[in-house]
Amino acid sequence: MTTKSPSELRAPAPRFSAIDWAAWTPVERATLLFIRRNGELLLIDKKRGLGAGKVNAPGGRIEPGETAREAAIREVREEVGVTPTGVAPAGRLRFQFVDGHSIEGFVFTATGYTGGEPVETDEARPFWAAIDALPFDRMWADDRHWLPWLLAGRRFDGRFLFDGDRMLGRAVETPAD
Repeated sequence: MTTKSPSELRAPAPRFSAIDWAAWTPVERATLLFIRRNGELLLIDKKRGLGAGKVNAPGGRIEPGETAREAAIREVREEVGVTPTGVAPAGRLRFQFVDGHSIEGFVFTATGYTGGEPVETDEARPFWAAIDALPFDRMWADDRHWLPWLLAGRRFDGRFLFDGDRMLGRAVETPAD
């Protein structure tokens, strides 16, 4: 008798091409907000929650009754202690995880901020990164596929399939205006 390993007992991961993105509904909705300053982006070392240990932009869940923009601004205040200004929508991200979790993310940019300098909190350690030297090796695998569009000022719509933090499939497009 042969014994199967735990990975052999798991159901096979869904294929990216088999996901009906038109009918897809997320479990949660969240935001990211990138503040730009003199050729740099404000990033964070995420200290807890989904993506702990990775580099990302400030952001988080959209609360009931909030717009995505309101949530993005609130999350920046909570995570790094500043209020972004000149906030504009940049794109949309949809993440499907093989464990069934799913997130729709709304991405924003900001041209400035008020309230002093960004500060470390229980959730994040902020730092400025040169746009031409972003730490992609410490970020989610999808970031290198859509961040160049954000930096070029192009709107984007990204769809991604993940198994944990391993990306299994992707598509990034420019939506029709």
